[in-house]
Amino acid sequence: MPRPLWTGAISFGLVTIPVKVVSATQDHSIHFRQVHLEDLGRVRTRKVCELDGEALSQDEIGKGYELSKEQTVPITDEELDRIPLPTAKAIEIVAFVDADSVDPIRISDSYYLAIDGQVAAKPYTLLRRALERSDKVAVAKFAWHNRERLGLLRVREGAIVLHSMRWPDEIRSPESLAPRQVELDDDEIDRAVQLTDTMALDSIAGFRDAYRDALEELIAAKSEGRELPEPAEGEERGEGKVVDLMAALNASVEAAKESRGEGGGGEATVHAMRPRKKTASKKAAASGKATTGRKAGASGKTTGRKAGAGKTTAAKRTTGTKRTARKRSAS
Repeated sequence: MPRPLWTGAISFGLVTIPVKVVSATQDHSIHFRQVHLEDLGRVRTRKVCELDGEALSQDEIGKGYELSKEQTVPITDEELDRIPLPTAKAIEIVAFVDADSVDPIRISDSYYLAIDGQVAAKPYTLLRRALERSDKVAVAKFAWHNRERLGLLRVREGAIVLHSMRWPDEIRSPESLAPRQVELDDDEIDRAVQLTDTMALDSIAGFRDAYRDALEELIAAKSEGRELPEPAEGEERGEGKVVDLMAALNASVEAAKESRGEGGGGEATVHAMRPRKKTASKKAAASGKATTGRKAGASGKTTGRKAGAGKTTAAKRTTGTKRTARKRSAS
């Protein structure tokens, strides 16, 4: 088991559950050191007092709150530990809510809660079973790293998970970021929904960090004196290029089908979007339908003439000529 980050108890009404908090995630990122390029000597960050210029050890460094540029109040760890906070050593459950009611943007880091001693086994299991049967999550308060936090308790594979959450006033409003109202055709929306269905997965467990894999290969090649791996060939993405939205959706659906081995129904391409005239959307849609109909009709007539339907075509031409003559005489 990983080293506990915090020890305390879950306060569940009048029930107390001694627990240890351990990290639920692992960092597999590749970290670099700052080095002197000439001799690859490590460059360290020194903590220096800005008044006397002396480098300080960790034992000489404490906390202080700056009231102004001229006045700083020192605060010790012992003083912080003596703050009269009911959640200082307890994860106090304050409510139970539906899981769907919690906005994911408020969830931060995640931790597993392990029992601290056999005496905690029964109340721990009781809380876990209650969460599973009620299909709810618990909202809790707890103090950690010199601040009170909001948390969320849920069950994952038989263990209780603590999600650190942000307070409501820590979430910025996206109102100013949302795009202005735009018009979309139902066909575009339907095609986008079809794309989501084509790309749907039952689980995301199979995803890997491709950048980390490539970085490991680069480090291995340099350390072994091998030739560096070449970048993967691919089409360059256009910057700021406006494309036909429907054509892009069609191409995306076909590509998703091919990646799943379903095969495409045809060759899909993406075309540059031509600027539209400033007309009402309904008129533009009606004009598009009329144009399509005329093109289809013209195509049908041409096919008919090639098939040998000469009499019918000749009759239509004669009728059209008479109508034209009547219109000219009337004018």
